[in-house]
Amino acid sequence: MKAAPWFARWSVQRSVDLGAFLVPGLALWLRSGYSWGAVWLLVCALALWPRWRRAPLAGSTRALLAVICAMAFIFSAEAGLHAGWSGQDRPLKYLMSLPCLLLLAWRGPRVQALWAGLAAGAWGAGALALWQTLGQGIARAAGYTNAIQFGNLALLLGLLCLAGLIALWPHWRGWQRAALAGGVFMGWLASVLSQTRGGWLALLLLLPALAAMLLGRVSARTLRIGASACAALTLGLALAYQQPLLQRLEKADHETRGFLTHQRADTSVGHRFAHWQLAWELGLQKPLWGWGRAGYEQEKRQRIEQGRAPLSVQFFDHAHNEALDIFMRRGLIGVLALLAFYAVPLWRFWPTEARLHRIAPHRRAAALALRLAGALLPLAYIGFGLTQVFFSHNSGNLFYLFMLALLHGSLLAQERPLPPATTLPKAKLSTD
Repeated sequence: MKAAPWFARWSVQRSVDLGAFLVPGLALWLRSGYSWGAVWLLVCALALWPRWRRAPLAGSTRALLAVICAMAFIFSAEAGLHAGWSGQDRPLKYLMSLPCLLLLAWRGPRVQALWAGLAAGAWGAGALALWQTLGQGIARAAGYTNAIQFGNLALLLGLLCLAGLIALWPHWRGWQRAALAGGVFMGWLASVLSQTRGGWLALLLLLPALAAMLLGRVSARTLRIGASACAALTLGLALAYQQPLLQRLEKADHETRGFLTHQRADTSVGHRFAHWQLAWELGLQKPLWGWGRAGYEQEKRQRIEQGRAPLSVQFFDHAHNEALDIFMRRGLIGVLALLAFYAVPLWRFWPTEARLHRIAPHRRAAALALRLAGALLPLAYIGFGLTQVFFSHNSGNLFYLFMLALLHGSLLAQERPLPPATTLPKAKLSTD
């Protein structure tokens, strides 16, 4: 009779850990890989509903629930009732993530499962990128989504591996360090092979942010080694793929000058400028609530027919900038919801001395790693959103929602007090 509760706890924890591995681990190198872990966690949440439904909610959980519901409302309103059920696909995904967030707030995944999944995802992305470019002769690795989504998410996976590697360096075994270091390399390699310039721009924001969060929280020696390794990796990849990288950068410069001097909008950079200009003009016309999806498409067609917008904008259904796109579609109300969708996770995860010192000493390294990853997630999406509407793609939505839920749940588990009799060896990573 005594074994039953123990078995129940064991099976629930293993189920949650499996979801923590699957969400990042399969995200990029299987078709719809970002959905597998999401579906598994939803099944677990529904099956375990009687156990977690009355669990008390932390303030941070309530805040995350609120911003997810706000974005679901914004996307639902953007599509409009005339779009039918197909137009409600995205907000329904947001609502289906809510029971998963609550499940994970009740029983968070272990840190090892999360970083094993991140490493597996980064390795898989790099291997697929190599196969597509070298084995199949494809110019830009795109995985099973598109080159921009694939390259940016692979870069993010590599960066999260880096955060976990540095923050938990003394606690990993040798093979774990090698797996995470390889994840950094393979994730960044996939980004280079995708030739996604927006990700490289975002990296200029992300690396200084990571260094600022680590400063004073890991040893100076670990930080120096990490910075040197990043510099060597970046330089090595740049030299190894010097020709395609320079070609992409020179092309961007040429296309930028072409738009600024001759209004050429039939290029990759040119149509982005044209979209940004159009989105800004439309947003100013309806600044409070925007045009909606149907209104935007109709107005865009009219402007093209009247010669007030270049023909190139008709081939894309978004503005290639997250903030401008939602400003055009849902006005300032949508922009405020988007800012909250970034700001609340940043507030939840940003590491401070006070927050870290409230946690038991043997758990602080794990909590720091989770806070680093949780803060980097919205920062990365802000950077990616400068040149891409990441939330217009399933991969962007599901990865953000479920990584947010996993990191939040795991951090809550680290923040809970241990039973008085519990002791753990100092050299080992807490798995609570």
